[in-house]
Amino acid sequence: MSAASRFYDTNVLLYLLSGDHAKADTAELLVASGGNISVQVLNEFASVATRKMHMRMHEVREVLGTVRRLCTVHSLSVESHDQGLEVADRYQLSVYDAMIVASAHQAGCKALYTEDLQDGMAILGLTIRNPFNA
Repeated sequence: MSAASRFYDTNVLLYLLSGDHAKADTAELLVASGGNISVQVLNEFASVATRKMHMRMHEVREVLGTVRRLCTVHSLSVESHDQGLEVADRYQLSVYDAMIVASAHQAGCKALYTEDLQDGMAILGLTIRNPFNA
């Protein structure tokens, strides 16, 4: 699958900083090959990195600067918000997960890489892939 058709959820990026070397290596290979993320992913990453991982903001900016050079970042829109609410209702997903699905769909991706949803599930023409499944 081409990098242009992949969208990464926040948890994939957070594994770049993980002590779990297998997951960190997988995340690094994926991100290094390119893909798509949204501004929501950048925001969630910054929040978790500063609150839970106690990173300093300059460290967060450095990591996200690299990610932004490797991945295409998609803005959020009222349309993606509206579609995300529809997805949350229809598939009984959390609002944040549904917003990621909507962003991936609007970016024209074919696969959403995440460990938050069921591997192999299809939503809006996207295939959910858990990149950390053995």
